[in-house]
Amino acid sequence: MYILRPLLPFLTLLTTSHSLTTTTNTSLTHPAATTHNGTYYGIHQSSLHQDFFFGIPYAQPPTGDLRFRTPQSLNTSWTGQRNATELGPMCIGYGTTQDVLGDYMSEDCLTLNVVRPSNVSEEYGPLPVAVWIHGGSFESGAARDPRYNMTAILQQSVQMGKPMMAVTLNYRLSYWGWLFGNEVLEEGVANLGLRDQRLALHWIQENIRAFGGDPSKVTIWGQEAGAFSVGLHLIAYAGRDDGLFRAAISESGNPTLMWSSVTATEYQPLYDAFIASTNCTSAPSTLSCLRTIPTSTLSALFTRNLTSHIHTNPVIDNDIIQSLGSTALRSGHFVHVPYLTGTNFDEGTQQGFGVEGINTAAQFLSMVQSDGLNTTTPQHIAAIYPDDPSLGIPATLPSRPGNNTIATYGAQWKRSAAYNGDKVMHAGRRLASTSWAERGVAVLTYQWNVMMHATWYIFGARHFDEVAFVFYIGMDLGGDDQKPTFAPLSDLMSRMWAGFVTTLDPNNHGLNTSVVWPEYTLDNKRNMVFDVNVTDLAYIEDDDFREDGISYLMDLFSGDLKK
Repeated sequence: MYILRPLLPFLTLLTTSHSLTTTTNTSLTHPAATTHNGTYYGIHQSSLHQDFFFGIPYAQPPTGDLRFRTPQSLNTSWTGQRNATELGPMCIGYGTTQDVLGDYMSEDCLTLNVVRPSNVSEEYGPLPVAVWIHGGSFESGAARDPRYNMTAILQQSVQMGKPMMAVTLNYRLSYWGWLFGNEVLEEGVANLGLRDQRLALHWIQENIRAFGGDPSKVTIWGQEAGAFSVGLHLIAYAGRDDGLFRAAISESGNPTLMWSSVTATEYQPLYDAFIASTNCTSAPSTLSCLRTIPTSTLSALFTRNLTSHIHTNPVIDNDIIQSLGSTALRSGHFVHVPYLTGTNFDEGTQQGFGVEGINTAAQFLSMVQSDGLNTTTPQHIAAIYPDDPSLGIPATLPSRPGNNTIATYGAQWKRSAAYNGDKVMHAGRRLASTSWAERGVAVLTYQWNVMMHATWYIFGARHFDEVAFVFYIGMDLGGDDQKPTFAPLSDLMSRMWAGFVTTLDPNNHGLNTSVVWPEYTLDNKRNMVFDVNVTDLAYIEDDDFREDGISYLMDLFSGDLKK
């Protein structure tokens, strides 16, 4: 689960936008959009020249008998206008986002938000659409998280003369959206969180024109669990192209599974524990019984079981996910659309990825063996990930942790972080990039090499830190010790992302820089590296870091690691 920086500064942004709902009965203050089901009115933000439509349902509430079922399309219509001026509640989840914003949490959460530049589509025609899928290890997160405020990057696109609009969406989390077991598999209700996202994408195809968007120019975009979700939509239904998007962006995620795949049989003991704890064991249908349990009771039970060794994670259900991501990539069973994807240098220092407290070779081997590998594989991994601090991560930590941190992180912290970051993030990204290149489909890759705070040498360029730069949210670019080059880098990155959404080329950013982001090809496997310590804020380098280790892990993804 990702570490969250303070949310409170961003709440001011949302509170400010909500204060605009007091004026009524003017088309300027309350822009309207008529969907297939009916008309919504939103908010006009005059200082930003933007319109907001918040909390729009894209599915029937997944409550009562619809709990633990595939999401159902809306089945009501209305006359008049419905209010779309308040952000919808978060889906029930467990993590810092839900802790901070927990007053806004509900099972009835399948809503989305639309943000658009005001009146721009009248000049430019229907606008390209960025669809944001939030992260949170499939356990937490929300579209209402103010760190995903789309207003600034939309302003960037307008200033570039390439305006776009954006949609953010909720999907079911934790066991509410990712429950598994034999009963779940037999009833065809696995991967509900992914199915929620898929239904939202269909809703966008049917309705985004009403808001001024172009359904033929949709880019799906996510970070971490959201980025892995993007990857899974690329391989969904064996790579079937349903025309839901024309491009994709994954920040710290890819079409392989985030965690190793588990079968329904492997998951069954956890499912059975849920059934026993709810007195549903003797029910004719255990899933039907779970649908009758009070929300608070079930949530308390799910909270207790979050320490299970089985992650809440997408699974192979022989339907929406028909094979391992690594298998789909190697066989070419993915939607062949342009793909922008990358990772941060020091992903493995992230809590939940890297393993702390590794001090000896025996402990390192034990950690690797816990991934379910056979007896010889851990020995080989130990050889290609040696206990050499100069080869580990983060580079900002020149040797082993110091006396004040070694008790927490362990003498082999850099070794552990390198292996775990490659396993969870880097190997899958490199496999995806290579697979796109092998089939001649455009792919652009990046590495993020910015340490956000001068004292975070133990973490380096860590997971999630690029998000504020891409969203161009200046107040979260590093606090009091941020470098003067932080803001210019954010300007560049947000424009590059906007350029990709609008033109499929991040080099269409309108800034004066000599660095050109190259396409990743078999003859030119190169990454764009974002770095505040170089003149152009970025440079190009070969994608060959930890080549032996990552290549070996890529091979394991279709074997022991099952990703």
